[in-house]
Amino acid sequence: MNEDRASRYHRLRRRAIMAAIAVGAAYLFLLAWTGSTSALWQLVSSLIPRVVPRGSTPLAFAAYVVLLAAGYEILELPLVFYRGYLLERRYGLSSESLRVWTADHVKAALVGLLLTLGGAFVLYAAVRVSAAWWWLLCALVFAAVDTALANLAPVVLLPLFYRFRPLERDALRERLIALSARAGVPVLGAFEWGLGEKTRRANAALVGLGRTRRILLSDTLLAGYSDDEIEVILAHELAHHVHRDIWTALVVDSAVVTGGLWAAHLIVRAWGGAFGVSGPADPAALPLLVLSASAVSLLMTPLGNAWSRYNERRADRFALGLTDRPTAFISAMRRLGAQNLAEERPSPAVFWFFHTHPTIDERIDTARRFNAA
Repeated sequence: MNEDRASRYHRLRRRAIMAAIAVGAAYLFLLAWTGSTSALWQLVSSLIPRVVPRGSTPLAFAAYVVLLAAGYEILELPLVFYRGYLLERRYGLSSESLRVWTADHVKAALVGLLLTLGGAFVLYAAVRVSAAWWWLLCALVFAAVDTALANLAPVVLLPLFYRFRPLERDALRERLIALSARAGVPVLGAFEWGLGEKTRRANAALVGLGRTRRILLSDTLLAGYSDDEIEVILAHELAHHVHRDIWTALVVDSAVVTGGLWAAHLIVRAWGGAFGVSGPADPAALPLLVLSASAVSLLMTPLGNAWSRYNERRADRFALGLTDRPTAFISAMRRLGAQNLAEERPSPAVFWFFHTHPTIDERIDTARRFNAA
């Protein structure tokens, strides 16, 4: 197979992603099909009261969820390690040591576990409130949590993994803040993002909502890109806020979650008996609920990607109109594509199922047409 380096990297990464999906789905299915999840719940719910007589049910449920999550983590870890560390090192994209990668993975796993525990308790609290409409109640709570995380991520989550400091290049900082004001998107400030400690990729972001919104420029971007290129890259990020793409993304995500939870409700009610569970209120139904909801989310991925690509194309056009710098846009796209190992010519199937952005060639062609006009 005559592949370039970027195509090989993405092909191997996709294989690891698909393998992880298959392993996770098999784990959840076998837990439900073999009755292992029922046996685990019975074991935990009988042992915990012996240790903690009062308030044992919530604690037993928490222990049950932690054990399920731990099994999932153990099975997925080899594939996560391959995709997140070995493959990145092989293709020169990672600059972090094994120790740093491990520390970050542990922190991410703990954050994920807390969110998983919270989600599980919300689910079963909703079932107790309404056995018929629990899925909708859950979806509303999850939507509120997603919105809160969009606000809190810049000040709570991101600092767990990256170093930030105020941008010291005064002229560039003032230029970008002025650009934000011109776009009608006020920001708290501009910050240097210590991405180079972990990856050789370059990136820029406009994170947060309202009073937490801030400009993030990776040190890898600041080190190798001109001010014009950085300006047009940020203009693209500003477009997402101008067009309220963050909010529409939250709405789309919430719709997918709602559809997934509704499907899980129907599946467990219709076929739960075949898996030895009495219904959504049965803690042993949790793997089947997660599997059903995840399957719906996976099926909706191509539509979500198409919506994302539409927003990205619109953001490119906005950036070109706001800055009137097509030459800088083209050079930035070329350099980002090379530095970040962007896949230049994915097959149609790969493009639809895996790509949230247009190809680099398409984005450059957009700038050329803008320049010609």
